[in-house]
Amino acid sequence: IDELAEVDYSLNTLPAVFQRFIDLDLKGIVYPAGNYSGPPYVAAPFTIPDQSDSMLYLAFSEYFFQTSSFAYYTAGAFNITIAEEAKSGKLFYLFFFFLQTCSYFNISTEVFGSIIPEVSKYSVTPYPVMLKLMATEIPTISLEQDSFTVEIQGSMEVFAVLPDATTQSLFTMNIAANTSIALNIFDQKLMGSLCLNR
Repeated sequence: IDELAEVDYSLNTLPAVFQRFIDLDLKGIVYPAGNYSGPPYVAAPFTIPDQSDSMLYLAFSEYFFQTSSFAYYTAGAFNITIAEEAKSGKLFYLFFFFLQTCSYFNISTEVFGSIIPEVSKYSVTPYPVMLKLMATEIPTISLEQDSFTVEIQGSMEVFAVLPDATTQSLFTMNIAANTSIALNIFDQKLMGSLCLNR
């Protein structure tokens, strides 16, 4: 998939050939790159609705998404540092992509001081801020009828970047987020809409 994760999509069984269609049962297990130890999940069987009005149907199990989450968590993909100078369009991995927007703003100790007065006591002069985000548990993905939910447990540490390029920790906070993602096809493109539930 990329430098962090690999997918095993070999056949589970021989292809089932019928008069009007062929069924291919692929594994769909995602591993951390170079580490093929089994993920801590059990694949549950699932069925695909019997439809025949399209040429190709693809179905992804909850197990595929769970192993993806495990692989990227194990590889450290959910450990992110956002600094003022990181204003490029770098694409962060799923579950933390909404935090990328923070890199487009000049977040400083002055901004945090207006929200959290304690910060102003430690930093009278406005300094740039660096954020370190880390998932503390494997993100949980659950498939629903028309969407899927993602639960993330993490922490964020906020640092002031001082003129001599050293950093001073300002505060740490724990984060628990529950989001729903609904997928729709719009103008022949697969689009997702994100809703923060909690």
